[in-house]
Amino acid sequence: MSSVPLAGKGALPSGRARAFYRRLRAGEELAYTIAATAAASILVITALIVIELYSQSALSRSKFGWSFLGTSVWDPVAGTFGALPFIYGTVITSIFALLIAIPLGLGSAIFLSEMAPARISNALTFLIELLAAVPSVVYGLLGIFVLVPFLRETLVPGLIKPALGSLPVFHGPFYGVSVFTAGLVLSIMIVPFIISVSREVLLAVARDQREASLALGASKWQTVWRVVLPNAFTGIVGSIFLALARALGETMAVTMVIGNTPQIKASLLAPGYTIAAVIANEFGEASGDLYRSALIQLGLVLFGVTFVINGMARILILTTRKGAHA
Repeated sequence: MSSVPLAGKGALPSGRARAFYRRLRAGEELAYTIAATAAASILVITALIVIELYSQSALSRSKFGWSFLGTSVWDPVAGTFGALPFIYGTVITSIFALLIAIPLGLGSAIFLSEMAPARISNALTFLIELLAAVPSVVYGLLGIFVLVPFLRETLVPGLIKPALGSLPVFHGPFYGVSVFTAGLVLSIMIVPFIISVSREVLLAVARDQREASLALGASKWQTVWRVVLPNAFTGIVGSIFLALARALGETMAVTMVIGNTPQIKASLLAPGYTIAAVIANEFGEASGDLYRSALIQLGLVLFGVTFVINGMARILILTTRKGAHA
């Protein structure tokens, strides 16, 4: 009597099953290849940007060298270019904007994620995300026609001059367009990024941890401060540096309210200039090769500043993670 093989765990798959398995493996390999190519393309694009900026700024680099970063004179007529006033303006406006945006953004994110009713939280989150999508030129127009008159006529004379005027950072005349105004506009622009990302990070903290803290007798605020925020710290830091990257590269809104004066002054009430603003303002009028090369070198400097700051953010996040697991 002939024996018929029984189907079971040890039975070999049929030819049709093997063909399907091969097609499935082929699809996985294809998906892996596509995903890996997409990831590698980011590195390639970044490398091409650096190479292009480096090559196009060769004339300026060969003439000025490292002194380009420490020189304060920007004179296209005389052919003398220094990036220090623009680096100073970029860093100061971004830091000042963060000092305002971090407490506002983090406080709003805590309210929306931990305290507000779900209906109100969802509605306000939608409005905040709309603010993040507003074009920067709109913020610049609001800064010129609304914020500058308010600061010049009300806030600065009524608050800063009597109370803080003796401080070097608030000393001197105020004409409206200034580093102070640019920092305020930037803070309004980056707050939505901090709120949106921080809210999602706070909501991602496991509810069990909140319930365990409340069960041990902690108040709502103690739970937020001692349980939720430490667990969400890494994501909150990421949202802050995302906002900082936006502030460093902002062009139109800052250009419209900062005054566009290449000078270094301790007072925030004085006009200033940023790297992105000078590139936008002067690149179309750059007549000589050296002039264009200096502007492109400024772009390379801005890329380097952004790279360094993001690298510092990554180091901070890694350090925080190691400290949490220690």
